[in-house]
Amino acid sequence: MPKVSQQYRDARRDQILSAARRCFLRDGFHATSMQDLFAEAGLSSGAVYLYFPGKDDVIVAIAEENMRDIVEMIHDAAIRRPGSSAGATMADVLELVRAKDAENGLGRLALLVWAEVLRNPALAEKIKAMLTQLRSDLAEVIRDQQHSGALPRGVPADTLAAALVAIVPGFILQLTMLGPAAVDGVPDAVRALWP
Repeated sequence: MPKVSQQYRDARRDQILSAARRCFLRDGFHATSMQDLFAEAGLSSGAVYLYFPGKDDVIVAIAEENMRDIVEMIHDAAIRRPGSSAGATMADVLELVRAKDAENGLGRLALLVWAEVLRNPALAEKIKAMLTQLRSDLAEVIRDQQHSGALPRGVPADTLAAALVAIVPGFILQLTMLGPAAVDGVPDAVRALWP
């Protein structure tokens, strides 16, 4: 039997996750069965189960992918781009969220994931870990801004980071429920609030 390349495995995994996104966006997590995923992906059950032992694992993988770019962007600002403003960093995050929503329904999937976190402890732990990292990296950006005098020092950086991270779910909710036009200009407003 020929050896399967990592590139092939990654493409197959992406194929499964793309099919799952379509199913979940169409029918929600609970109304989507593994049989639905197999049919949507055009793969056998065995092919899907090689990558994901069950539907909860697919949901976790999608949630992780949705947050990964956001976490990496803030981490990049904190570690590789010292001096980036908190407002510019958050505006970049909001623009990324909007682009990902247009590309793959990130907003609607986020709403589904938030509801699922209430009943799925494994997913809740993964989301908690990613949020903790996100807040920690953003706090580093804020500390840099506080040291340069661009942000006030009277409020702890961790508290300011928590407040800024709270903007993202509100942005996602408005984007999803009211449409992209409802959030036009929000990234620029965030840049203006925290230059």
